[in-house]
Formats: sequence, structure tokens, C-alpha cells
Amino acid sequence: MSLLDLPDVFIGSTDDGHTFVVLNRRIRGADRLLTDAGFLAREHLGRTLYLLPPGTAQDAHERAGVAMYGLLAHTHDLVDLSWMTRWSPGTPEADPDLRFQFTDGTVTATAGTTAARSLLEQCGFALAADGSSYQPPPGLEQRGLLGAVTAAETHAYTHGLTVRVGLGIATPMDIPAAPRPASPVAP
Repeated sequence: MSLLDLPDVFIGSTDDGHTFVVLNRRIRGADRLLTDAGFLAREHLGRTLYLLPPGTAQDAHERAGVAMYGLLAHTHDLVDLSWMTRWSPGTPEADPDLRFQFTDGTVTATAGTTAARSLLEQCGFALAADGSSYQPPPGLEQRGLLGAVTAAETHAYTHGLTVRVGLGIATPMDIPAAPRPASPVAP
């Protein structure tokens, strides 16, 4: 199971700039809500993906915002780690203060400013052996890693820091397959 499969709704970005939404449970009216916001529904490896092609950050921010607020009426188990939806009129997109990178079930964080380093330490991240990156607290499983990144990212935004989360997904074709349903237990 990938981190995309943990919350009811996962919003993310591929490295090539697609914004995507994965629904992990049926939500009444979600298909229409997402397509009305400009997302295109595509079947991919056993799941329906809702994709927003690369465009301007402002457009992705507005479209994902419309969809997110509609989905929040049905569930609060929603995670948005999309770097494409983080548009702000006065903030440059180029080099974020803080970067998180998911790779093979691990997370690495790098801080570009003193404020970002301090924030990571406040959120329980520790300086890695390489001396240039940070690791989340040890012993976390995928849900814990997702929670640690989500909490630190939210904390960073409240302090005016820019953040980019890399999910390790280059293109929409690299989005992991849907988890296989649990096989029924024999009586």
C-alpha cells in the first residue's frame, strides 16, 4: 500500500506538474465535483485518477481549492501535498524554504533557511548523518510519516515559509496501482 492509499482523499503533484486526486472511498457526488472543477477522470491500474494537466500554479490552486472544499463536506480525511496548488500572489515559486522528498517508504527534508531548519527541529525532525538533510522521528510507519510531513508542512505555511513536497512520482503513469482488495476469509 502506498501513502496515496491512506486518507479518504489524497491530492498530490507529479514531478512533471500534473495535479492529481485519488479517492480511496466512495464519496457521493465526487466525480461531478472534480470534473466540474476541471479535473479529467482517467482509469489507471485499477483506480480512477482525477488529473489536472500542468498549467499555472494559480489555476491549479483555484481548481483544487474548489474541489477540496466540496470534498470536505463529505470527509475530513483529506491530505493535500500538491506543490502545484500552493500558489500565493506574493510568493515566488522558484526555490522553496523547505523540501520534503518521499522515496521508497522514507522521507527526507531539506531546509533552505534558518527558519525552516528550526521548524523541522520543532516538529521532531533530526539532522541526518549527512549533515545537510533531516529525517522524521524514527519508527514511524507510512501513516506516521504522512502525518509528520503534513504537520510540518502546515506549520511551515503558518510561518510564511514556502514548501515543496516531492512524492517520487515522475508522471501520472507512475502513480501506484490501487491496492488489491483483501481476499475473503474462508469459513
